[in-house]
Order: sequence, then structure tokens, then C-alpha cells
Amino acid sequence: MERPGRGERILRVAGELLVAWGYRRVTIDEIACRAGVGKGTVYLHWKTKDALLLAVLLDSKNAALQRQLARQRECPLEVLPSRMARGYFHDFLTSPLLRALHTDDTNVLGRLNDIAATELADLMDHTNGAVLRHLEILRTHGLVRDDLATTDQLYAFTAIISGFFTTEVLLDGRAPETAERHADLLARTLRAALETPAGSVTDPGDLPGVRAAAALAAPAVTALYEHVAQLSAEEMRRRLRD
Repeated sequence: MERPGRGERILRVAGELLVAWGYRRVTIDEIACRAGVGKGTVYLHWKTKDALLLAVLLDSKNAALQRQLARQRECPLEVLPSRMARGYFHDFLTSPLLRALHTDDTNVLGRLNDIAATELADLMDHTNGAVLRHLEILRTHGLVRDDLATTDQLYAFTAIISGFFTTEVLLDGRAPETAERHADLLARTLRAALETPAGSVTDPGDLPGVRAAAALAAPAVTALYEHVAQLSAEEMRRRLRD
């Protein structure tokens, strides 16, 4: 019972130091000291500093995914692209690690993004595949437009979200005053670009039939991300020493 609690404490401390100091300055010695364990104890869990810090990134992404799943289980409308992105945007704003990931902040991550792109390529491919399948499911229920290929819709979805995330950095001090307004603008943009009726900016919960269609689509969509969460957990376990 001690090992999981100890490992979680090491992950938490490593994440705090990564955000505060950046990849280059973080050391296993300092992580061990602040976690109240010996340096050798850290290596009982992870073989290298890179393995530990990649686990920190995975843990941060998986926590956001679990929050997304909780929102979808609570309300079927959360499977709509605008609603899903709105929730994730709030997670992005409140998580320094997610902010660093999505803005490619090399001061924090150093070479971790490059390492992750290589070592987590399969997981990223599964995640992209889940989003593509998500759009296809919504399409069969009439919840997204059918005037573009789903691959084009995936590109638009990714580009819009990435643009909003990057703009948080580029327009520091000149963006809308509240995080709520930022999230509303993101949701409005995605509704206009992807959802039905074509070009609508109306809250989907107010549209006739949308709630019922979302309820039908939700189980299949949620299952997609549950599978991604399972793969992520398996990747976390794979990076632990036996």
C-alpha cells in the first residue's frame, strides 16, 4: 500500500518543480528531497529523470481526461465539440502543465515535448483517432455538419483550439477580461464551424432535439475516451520499474 502513495507524492513534487524551475534545472536529488524520500527510492519507480517527467505529463493529461469523462457522464451535451472544448479550456487555464504543453513552453518543458512526440506517438495516434471517431458518431446523430470530410473537421477542431491556447500567450494582457469570456468565445467559434444547424451560435441545449440526440450519442463517445484513459494508465504503468 505504501508504494502507490509514495509514487503519487513523487509525481506531485516533480510536477511542481517542473513548473517552477523548468526541465533543465529539475534534478532527481531535489525531487527526492522535497518528496521526503531517498534518491534511490525515486529510481525504484522510474529509471530516469525523463521517464519520471514524462509520467508527470501523462498524469496531467489523464487528470484532464478524467474530468472530461465526468462531465460527459453527468450531461450528454458535453460530447458536443463546443462543450468538450469549453471544459478542456478551463482545465488548460488552471493547469500550468497543460498550458506549457499546449503552448510548447520550452522554458518549462525543455526537450520533453520532443521526447513525448517520439515515445508517446502511439498514444497520441489513439487520441487523435478517438477524436475523429467522436466526430463521426456525432455526424450520424445529426449533431455536426456533413458538408466537410470528418478529417477536415478534425483539422479545424484542432486548429481552432490550438489557436485559442496560443493566443492566451500572444495576447497576454490584451485578451478578454475573464476566463469565462475566453471559453465562451471558443465554444461559440466551434459551434459556428462544426455543429448543426450550420453556422449556429446558439447554445445547443436550447435547440430542439439536440439534447435527445446527444443522449443517444454519448455512450459511444464516452467509451472512446474511456479507452484512451485505459491506454494512458497502461502507459503510466509501463514506465514504472517492475
